[in-house]
Amino acid sequence: MKTQWTVGIDGGGTSCRARICNAQGKTLSDAKTGSANILLGVDVAMSSIVDAITLAAKEAGLNEAYFKDMHIGLALAGAEQKSAWLEFMKLAHPFASLTLNTDAYGACLGAHNGADGAIMIAGTGSCGILIKDGEQHIVGGREFPISDQGGGAVTGLRLIQYVLLAYDGIKERSALVDHVLDHFHNDLDEIVDWSKSARPCDYGQFSPAIFKYAKEGDRVAIDLLKQCAADIDMFLLALNKRGATNIALMGSIGERIVDWLEPTVRPWLVMPKGDAMHGALMMAGNLEHNLY
Repeated sequence: MKTQWTVGIDGGGTSCRARICNAQGKTLSDAKTGSANILLGVDVAMSSIVDAITLAAKEAGLNEAYFKDMHIGLALAGAEQKSAWLEFMKLAHPFASLTLNTDAYGACLGAHNGADGAIMIAGTGSCGILIKDGEQHIVGGREFPISDQGGGAVTGLRLIQYVLLAYDGIKERSALVDHVLDHFHNDLDEIVDWSKSARPCDYGQFSPAIFKYAKEGDRVAIDLLKQCAADIDMFLLALNKRGATNIALMGSIGERIVDWLEPTVRPWLVMPKGDAMHGALMMAGNLEHNLY
C-alpha cells in the first residue's frame, strides 16, 4: 500500500507531541504523551512516541495496522549525541520510515519554512541553531545540568539552590521561596530526596511561579529572570557572530522573556513562521534530514 500519512513528532524533556497529516498535508489529529528526550533513555522515548502516535491515530479513526504506511519525522531533544542517535535508530518500530534530527533543527526548519535562518529555543532546556547554506551551526544544547542555560530546568535548579540557602538563613526569604517550601511541605529532607531523581521537567515546573512572582516584584524571582535573560542574550550574540540576523525566539521561556533581554539583541528577533512540529512534518519521509 502506498504511504498515505506523514507524522510529525516534537519530543522534549517534558512532553512528546504527535501530529498525523494525510497525503494532502491536512492535519487529521494531534496527541501528547510524556518525555521523548532520547538521552533519558531511547526505549522510554520510543515508548512515548508510539503511545502518542497511537493516541493520534485513534483520534483520526486509524489503528496500528496503518502504522506501516506512516513516515515519521522526529524532532527530538538529545538527538545531537551521536551514540544516542544511533542507539535509537537501531530500535525496532512498525513505521514506514524514521527521520531523526534534533528538536532545535525541527524548530529551525519550521520557524523559517525550510529557508536559512536561526532560532533560539528556551523551554525546559535551551539551544541555539543557525541553518545556513546547508550547514548547521549550534550553540549550547548539551543537556541539563551541564548546559541549557536560559532554560526552565537550569533556572529551576538555581531556584532550588537559593531556597536551600534561604532555609539555612544565608539568603533572604521571599514569597517565591515560601511558595517552593510550601510545595515541599517545608521539609528539607523531602527536597533532598526529590533531587535524587528529579528530571529536567521537574526543575522546569517552577518556571510559571518564577514569572508570576517576578511580576509581583519578588526580588528572588526578578534576579532569576535577569540571569535567565542574560544567558539567552549570550546565545543570541553567539548566533549573530556566526551570521544570524533573523532569529526566532521560541519555547515556553523564550516567548515570555523578550522584555528582559538587552535592547541590542531585540532587533534580530523575528516571529517564527512555524514550530518544531511544522519542521518535523517537513522531515517526514525525507531522509536527507537525518542528522547522522
